[in-house]
Amino acid sequence: MIGATADTNIYISGFEFGGAPLRFLELARKGAFRLDVSDAITDEILRALRVKFGYPPERLEEAKVRIGRLAHHVIPTQRLDVIKADPDDNRILECAVAAKSEFIVSGDTRHLLPVGSYEGIRIVTGAAFLELIKQ
Repeated sequence: MIGATADTNIYISGFEFGGAPLRFLELARKGAFRLDVSDAITDEILRALRVKFGYPPERLEEAKVRIGRLAHHVIPTQRLDVIKADPDDNRILECAVAAKSEFIVSGDTRHLLPVGSYEGIRIVTGAAFLELIKQ
């Protein structure tokens, strides 16, 4: 089964705005691929939902449960320092490496997407990933 690690912006866009990120999350829920997540990614998602979207504690708990149902939990075993401009993006790489994901799915055009790939893990947009798994 294909494994993918999603950047926090994919979860947030899917939860708040729909579109390709929501289709991505729904396909993960249906088992079309394995979605990998770590505590660091979950924490960053919840922090963004609280700070940027004003989620109250009960809604944050619902989001945490939803993530737990969508994704395979991974505990990274190494700390990476690859993306200097945005160190939080290294948590995405750490999760993908630990999970042996084939893909990192992101909307981050400034830091993650320009990397292209890391240790054989392709870094693609949500729309590109959806096209790839159609085939």
